[in-house]
Amino acid sequence: AHDVEVALQGNLCRCTGYQPIIDAALAVSKQGAAGNDILVKKRQTILDQLNALDDGARVEVSRDGETSILPSSVADLVDVLGNSPDATIVAGSTDVGLWITKFMRNIPPAVFIAHLEELKKIEITAAGVTFGAGVTYTEFEDVVAAEFPHMAEFWPRIGGWQIRNMGTIGGNIANGSPIGDTPPALIALGAAVTLGSKSGRRTVPLEDFFIAYGKQDRQPGDFVEAIHIPRPGSDDINAVYKLSKRRDEDISSVCGAFCIAVADGTVSRARIAYGGMAATPKRAAQVEAALVGKPWTEETVVEAMAQFEKDFTPLTDWRASAEYRAISARNLLRRFYLEHTGEPVRLTRSTAA
Repeated sequence: AHDVEVALQGNLCRCTGYQPIIDAALAVSKQGAAGNDILVKKRQTILDQLNALDDGARVEVSRDGETSILPSSVADLVDVLGNSPDATIVAGSTDVGLWITKFMRNIPPAVFIAHLEELKKIEITAAGVTFGAGVTYTEFEDVVAAEFPHMAEFWPRIGGWQIRNMGTIGGNIANGSPIGDTPPALIALGAAVTLGSKSGRRTVPLEDFFIAYGKQDRQPGDFVEAIHIPRPGSDDINAVYKLSKRRDEDISSVCGAFCIAVADGTVSRARIAYGGMAATPKRAAQVEAALVGKPWTEETVVEAMAQFEKDFTPLTDWRASAEYRAISARNLLRRFYLEHTGEPVRLTRSTAA
């Protein structure tokens, strides 16, 4: 039943509901195995034919003044962006695709990078995990389960499986959305982003990458090349929560991520980040300050909750009101405390508002 529900992610049925769709799929499945589908039979043959076309050279296609470029390597990508610093970089096209189909934007030259294997490498060391900006959510899912298990429930709520198959973590960061799913979780973990360009590489803390709404610390010709997540400390307590109108296939109203170190009953370090609460993904600096050096108690948490209004001034939109966001953000901190202090409470993190 779970596999059927996952397969239906991305199909937002608002008429008959999901059950008739499930019933129909089960009925069809009685007629034969999926392997009998002609498209399934030809899939590998088609993939082999497409892969055979790759000769390692740059591909550039122009028509009616519009240009699409497929660089041959990361080094070639650097050259392409050096010559066309304002080009639009496209990986999974889960966001940029909407610019074209819904907003009719003109984005040339478009530089496609999804085929660059150099941007798909994942390296796991004692220091943490470093991975290329072209790694998709699906490709990173096993790493999340093994290295960052506190995100295991959260990860499948990033879009539907079709989006996770195509969308990249680097793209989620690069577009700078204040409601992107991964930035709060990665900021709380102390992640850093490496930017490449003709001038060389530079690495900045992820929290500093987001400057203002629609503005990131990225100069013309820069591109997100890799992300590094340090390994959590032995005293760290971690969690990430997503609140949205629907459980699956929905955009966050509020996303809260927590990394708090507790030693001998005292908070020694705190990193708390939120999405949907400001013009960018943002740390709750005043809330963190109210926790550090204090005993890890409900009284301390209540005092810290009072500091949220100093960190955030959320807005009202069609997803949620400013009041809802403010209350929810505060309550997520209390929820985090209750779930990690042995209290007889266990709330599912897969929450739809």
